[in-house]
Amino acid sequence: MSQNKEQWGSRMGFIAAAIGMAIGTGNIWRFPRVAAANGGGPFVIAWTIALFVWAIPLLMGEMVMGRKTGLGTIGAFRDFVGKKYTWMGTWIAVVCLGIMFYYSVVMGWCVKYFTLAVSGAFQPGISITETEAIWNVFTAAPSQTILFHFLSMLIAGFIIYRGVSGGIEKASKIMIPTLFVLLILAVIRSLTLPGAMQGLEYLFSPNLHMLGNPTIWLEAFTQAAWSTGAGWGFIITYATYTKMKEDVAGNCMIMGFGDNLGALIAGMTVLPAIYALSPTAEFAADALSSGNTGITFIYLAQLFTKMPAGGALAAIFFLAMAISALSSLLPMIEVGVRNLMDMGFNRSKATLSIVAAGFLLGIPSAYSLAFLDNQDWVWGVGLLVSGLFVAFALMKYGVEKARNKDINTEWADFKVGKWWSTCIRLFPVFFVVVTGWWFMQAISWYPGNWWAPFEVFSAGTIIFQWAIVLVFAFLTNNWLANRVGEGRDITLGNGKGLM
Repeated sequence: MSQNKEQWGSRMGFIAAAIGMAIGTGNIWRFPRVAAANGGGPFVIAWTIALFVWAIPLLMGEMVMGRKTGLGTIGAFRDFVGKKYTWMGTWIAVVCLGIMFYYSVVMGWCVKYFTLAVSGAFQPGISITETEAIWNVFTAAPSQTILFHFLSMLIAGFIIYRGVSGGIEKASKIMIPTLFVLLILAVIRSLTLPGAMQGLEYLFSPNLHMLGNPTIWLEAFTQAAWSTGAGWGFIITYATYTKMKEDVAGNCMIMGFGDNLGALIAGMTVLPAIYALSPTAEFAADALSSGNTGITFIYLAQLFTKMPAGGALAAIFFLAMAISALSSLLPMIEVGVRNLMDMGFNRSKATLSIVAAGFLLGIPSAYSLAFLDNQDWVWGVGLLVSGLFVAFALMKYGVEKARNKDINTEWADFKVGKWWSTCIRLFPVFFVVVTGWWFMQAISWYPGNWWAPFEVFSAGTIIFQWAIVLVFAFLTNNWLANRVGEGRDITLGNGKGLM
């Protein structure tokens, strides 16, 4: 049997770690940027719909798979669906690690900005031009970005090395409450700045006509998956450490709503700050529509100079932002570590292997913002494929069986109705409509180079990189299926996987 003796110390510890997984820089760094670039209000509508029809149902499905099999993503698909579908679990693991490679770079940015705040770089009176220059100088210096990427992997690796209860759980119980307190302080200050209400109007004005844009829906479903952890394999992995009597639906609802709350607070901090701190409304509108990767860093760096004791608050906030990034980086590493442990590695060797690979393969994203943007694009959309595979696994197992026997257990506080089963069955429809609609538009938008594999945001770069991973997953299917040890018997609980 695989090495699976570790457990969460408490339900609260599991929920804290799971919310920490969800509430990371995906909320503070990614959500405001993506929402701003996609019209604000229309994006929020599509993103909220995606939470209920895609993200929360998927989180529940992943938790069922992890608890039933007691294995990471590769072994979970082998035992839950059948040996010939092991490659689907490999795809999910690779997509998760693909995001991890650049996510560590983003955490490095947070750590760097913490050091800048501590050293007094953000003085009262500093302008947006100056904070933008600080961002540009830092991100154009590979020696700096690679160094902080290395430090991020080192910190996360140390916590993962300590294990589940002694590392991940203890860290999460401290990090998540701290993050929420600091986010609330930041949003209060942002909303009291002159001109901030324009940012709120941008974020919440419905502009329903914009919902006819397929890119908004693709980005909304991607953000819902990216931010909540749906399709990453996080919950498959974390569920292997849960006690048998866990409320699957209740836990996943808390994760989903906690994540969306964190994202909205971040959006209500960053977008109003952009309007309040920009010299003109036109300047703010251009900043919002640009999709600038550094938009949160540029504007929050100035926001804190408008507060009493702003330097200290900036240091605390960027530390919290680094902590939030860390809370999401941990499960990414753990997905890789759990899969290696299923193959016989001990935790220390598995952690060293994943951390070393994460550092080396993250260097291109640390070196180039364009490369990081490309990876965020390719593997963010790749999460939708991962969700499709989980839905397939549940349909093959029996959607109603999973709902009635594995989710609505006698100890569950929250019972789910047939809406969950309907959503899972509709996953292929959601996927085809959202991605197919966008793909047809993308061809018309880039008629000459939609196929180009080395364009940052082309359809071709997605097809090219997905094809490489799928070929690898297919070719290694049987080898990996045979390497993974035995899990729980999903029918009898005697430690034998269903093949």
